[in-house]
Amino acid sequence: MWRLATVAVMPEPVLPSTARLLLARTARVQRDGRAPSLVAGVVRDGGLAWSAGRGAVAEPHTDVQYRLGSISKTVTAVVVLRLRDEGLLRLDDPLEQHLPGTPFGDRTVGQLLSHLAGASAESPGGWWERTPGGTLDELGVADRDVVLGAARRFHYSNLGFGLLGELVARQRGRSWEEAVTAEVLAPLGMARTTPRPVAPAAEGFAVHPWADVVLPEPEHHAGVMAAAGQLWATLADLGRVAAFLLGDTADVLDPATLEEMTVPAGVDSSAPGWSSYGLGVQVVRVDGRTLVGHGGSMPGFLAGVFVDREEQTGAVSLANATSGVDPLVFGLLADLRGAEPRIVEPWVPAPSPVPLESLGVWFWGPAPYVLRAVAGGLLHLGPLPGRSGRASRFTRRDDGTWLGLDGYFAGETLRIAADHLDLDTFVFTRTPYDPDAPVPGGVDEGGWRS
Repeated sequence: MWRLATVAVMPEPVLPSTARLLLARTARVQRDGRAPSLVAGVVRDGGLAWSAGRGAVAEPHTDVQYRLGSISKTVTAVVVLRLRDEGLLRLDDPLEQHLPGTPFGDRTVGQLLSHLAGASAESPGGWWERTPGGTLDELGVADRDVVLGAARRFHYSNLGFGLLGELVARQRGRSWEEAVTAEVLAPLGMARTTPRPVAPAAEGFAVHPWADVVLPEPEHHAGVMAAAGQLWATLADLGRVAAFLLGDTADVLDPATLEEMTVPAGVDSSAPGWSSYGLGVQVVRVDGRTLVGHGGSMPGFLAGVFVDREEQTGAVSLANATSGVDPLVFGLLADLRGAEPRIVEPWVPAPSPVPLESLGVWFWGPAPYVLRAVAGGLLHLGPLPGRSGRASRFTRRDDGTWLGLDGYFAGETLRIAADHLDLDTFVFTRTPYDPDAPVPGGVDEGGWRS
């Protein structure tokens, strides 16, 4: 049973000086990008802490729908991961097992979620974003739409998410729209997010590159491709997506599954900076910060939602222009972080999850490592400060072993004995190559020598 999102009625507003800084950036982006209208906001404490509208914006600007474009993929991914958490599928399942009859039958669900399935960037037929769509059979997916080998490289695919939407529909026995509304939008309190526009809604425009004139863009239902970019939402509802990515999941997903979504899988080597894709979300490195979210574009609309999970802040923006508007959310996050940096919780003592004598310096061969307890009842094993080496965090299993959460040893098992650590065939000892510990290959009887 889901609970409705506990949306803060009024998150702590930003300071007046911060509001001016954010408004100045938003106004410049709207003017320089020549967006007919643009709305933007920053999120903390579960909702919008600041927002503004520029251009021909209806009031209240937080309740005007714009098209989300590919942010719809994140919503689709959430339902797929819910199916996985319910045991109805695995990410390693071949697509054929759940959606038979496509040329992607040997590609896995996880590969489709992370754009590693080698599927064509676009669906067959006309430009799906500007022409009405039909069923999967009417789409006519064929062998030509397999453009790369599985898991060879990141290749962004709208078609792949169209297939995932159809998978959702068949697993749930109802349309993709009904599934995402019931399982994601309603529990998150996103009542103004719909597959088609519901007034008040902005009209999509193309802006002429050499003159200040506009041309209306078409709007239609994308059929089976809807899962890749169909949804419309207000700024307030998009703020709820940001709050979700920051951890307010309203029981829609287990927190561990949300964390799993944000782990990079496919790396976009064409991006100017460090950019990757997890499971339905983009993971990017901007100005030394790791940000999670998604951008969106459809003819007539641009959208963005990204969060800084360490800072516990998010930024959202919506515009009704086909192109030309520079990304705004990254700048808003930087402005907010600079003007009002997060004040972290105070450190307080906490019990060690293992006996204190198990912590401290251990040696992998001659290389010194430190095992220490960290917040949340976790352990961290890594090289001494100033030295290079592999590092990972570990969480306790019920059987007393420890599971690697990240880094080189993600998914591996750590076992702690009195005189050694056993980690994926590596043995760490209290002294370099301790002859009394079970060092693989043994220790020369002659010992250390000059």
